[in-house]
Amino acid sequence: MRYVLFLYAAIAFVVLAAGSIILPDWAMFLFAMALAKGLVCLGIVAMMRGGVVSFGQGLYYCIGAYTATLAANMWGLSDIFLLTLLSSAVCLIVGVIFGPMLATYRGIFFAMLTLALSMVLYGTLSKMSVLGGSDGLNIAPPTFLGWAPEGRDLQTALYIYVVAIVVIAGTLMRIYFDSEQGLITLATRDNELRVEYLGASVRKVMAYNYIFAAVLGGLGGTIAVLALGHVDPEFAFWTTSGEFVFVAILAGYMSVPAVFVAAIILEVVRSFSNLYFPNTWQLSLGIFLLIVIVTLPNGLGSLLSRRKGGKT
Repeated sequence: MRYVLFLYAAIAFVVLAAGSIILPDWAMFLFAMALAKGLVCLGIVAMMRGGVVSFGQGLYYCIGAYTATLAANMWGLSDIFLLTLLSSAVCLIVGVIFGPMLATYRGIFFAMLTLALSMVLYGTLSKMSVLGGSDGLNIAPPTFLGWAPEGRDLQTALYIYVVAIVVIAGTLMRIYFDSEQGLITLATRDNELRVEYLGASVRKVMAYNYIFAAVLGGLGGTIAVLALGHVDPEFAFWTTSGEFVFVAILAGYMSVPAVFVAAIILEVVRSFSNLYFPNTWQLSLGIFLLIVIVTLPNGLGSLLSRRKGGKT
């Protein structure tokens, strides 16, 4: 089973990376941003499998972005691998701090607490002039193990790097979802009390899910800021977190690839709606989400589950 998963992952990487040959710069940028946000949404899906939804993943999206920016501006770090590791480590530490505390809450309490943490960061960053205040900070283009590409080469290298991160993260999360801890998470969604009676620690599982989501959020934020070249407190604003929840609902909790497909769909729909319907693009997104909820209440991932069910 693992062999098949790794084979699919390798094929996905080759196909997506090959897209850099034919895709124009704007399309590679759009896909890079969509995949970066998909990483954050994958963390939300990990928590959704346990029956909770975080409305504050913008917290780690923002922490990852600001960590990379400050490391580049203050310490002169430019290597994309070092920036990614540093941002992920910081988000891991923050996740370990808040994860065990939030793991005891469910429903609206969990959602509002995560949202509150995100908004506290937003308010703090907006008032800190040393960090650019509401205007944010710029970051120089990254290097790749000493190589400093420019123009299309930079866009291509960043795109392939994002694809590699997405394939690795997606594969690891699929393995986790199929593991004992991952299956306990699904059981918690159905009947938390019974899981506790069977001897499993629901709090421990929920804390792990939150920590994994924190690291994924940091990865997404790092990639996003390197693609944009700029970060501001809006990364932690509630509308940003709401966008991640939008994608998670669109994807459902049954499939990992569906998360990234949903993120790409959202980014494409929003970009073209904003281009052709600049005053009503939010309405277009709302209508699109309603259609998906009505036709696919379990998200896009349910399509893949139906196909697998039909084969068996």
